[in-house]
Amino acid sequence: MRILLVSDWMSFAGGSEVYIAGLKRWLREAGDDVRLLTSGVDGPLDGDTRVFGTDNVVAQAALQIANPFAIAGVRRIVRDFKPDAALVSHFAFHLSPAVLSALRSVPTVVSMMDYKAICPIGSKLLPDVTICDQPAGLVCWRAGCVSLPQWLRDQPRYALIRSALLKAHRIVCPSAWMQQVLRKNGVESECVPLPVSVPSVEFARAPASEPTFVCVGRLSREKGVDVLLRAFKRVMTAHPSARLRIVGGGPLHGELRLLTESLNLTGNVEFTGQRSPDAVEATLRDAWALVAPSAWAEPFGLAVAEAIARGVPVVATKLGGFADTVEEGVTGLLVPNGDESRLAVTLDDVASRRAFPQHTIPPAAAQRLIERLSPRLHVERLHAALRQ
Repeated sequence: MRILLVSDWMSFAGGSEVYIAGLKRWLREAGDDVRLLTSGVDGPLDGDTRVFGTDNVVAQAALQIANPFAIAGVRRIVRDFKPDAALVSHFAFHLSPAVLSALRSVPTVVSMMDYKAICPIGSKLLPDVTICDQPAGLVCWRAGCVSLPQWLRDQPRYALIRSALLKAHRIVCPSAWMQQVLRKNGVESECVPLPVSVPSVEFARAPASEPTFVCVGRLSREKGVDVLLRAFKRVMTAHPSARLRIVGGGPLHGELRLLTESLNLTGNVEFTGQRSPDAVEATLRDAWALVAPSAWAEPFGLAVAEAIARGVPVVATKLGGFADTVEEGVTGLLVPNGDESRLAVTLDDVASRRAFPQHTIPPAAAQRLIERLSPRLHVERLHAALRQ
């Protein structure tokens, strides 16, 4: 098949961007002819076409309604490439819902990978950093998530998004949680979990001699890294030699470094910055656990699945897609979202060897996840959706 992939590309690439880059490779390995069109400030090194996108909030006020650069780019690649089908991932930040109209002649599957199409701030987080369980509407303004001018601006945009989603032939999402949230917002979808890559042949676990935790993800409000830092401070009371490695970049990088200094954690916390997927794998070698302290309900949480596949126990939050991949007490432990005290207690259980005393998980459990989330099965499911 000739398949066109279309996706926003965020300035600080995370799991969604890793997935799209991997999907392009897996589809080609399956014999498909694949093109990738992205929009954003940055783009993948091996992207075929990148159209204009910006993080400037003033420009986004117009471009998130209709991005003419994206519309022209999609029309051009449809004319030249003549795809049999298209898969659209993120589109509400940079590409705009108008790209789905530009694809009206192409059978299209929309992959709902985040909340931006149903939430104006994209995270379903209220100002007090609790999870919103209401469909978008007047509540977005009344709860203080957006100003009245932004709410008014968003009305035509969300009308366009609803219309655009109706044009899609199929809608898929990565977790049962995401499927439930979409249904509550009037969007029916099929759950197609994201695939997990197998460990590289060079990867070998070598847990550190002292408690070592790794956190991988975009440094933004919804990821809860500030909660992790405060919880880790409590853990150090009993385990002064514990280490925390934070892998990733994002808008809160400077703020989180200042918080680390104020908590007197600079000697125990390392910020590595953005890393390639191969380099991220290397950071897991000595980890006692991967920590995913997300405040929001992760749509899927690829970093958790990647860690489990490599035999690394995880500590993650309960609400969201993590529950689809973590076998409680077997491959990881789940704590309430945003609960600093419970997170600290759970990290202390790992540091004290009350949980996962060998700093690993049963190989059979890791293999179950690898088989259930194999790229081959994922491509087969997408092929079925695209052919239908």
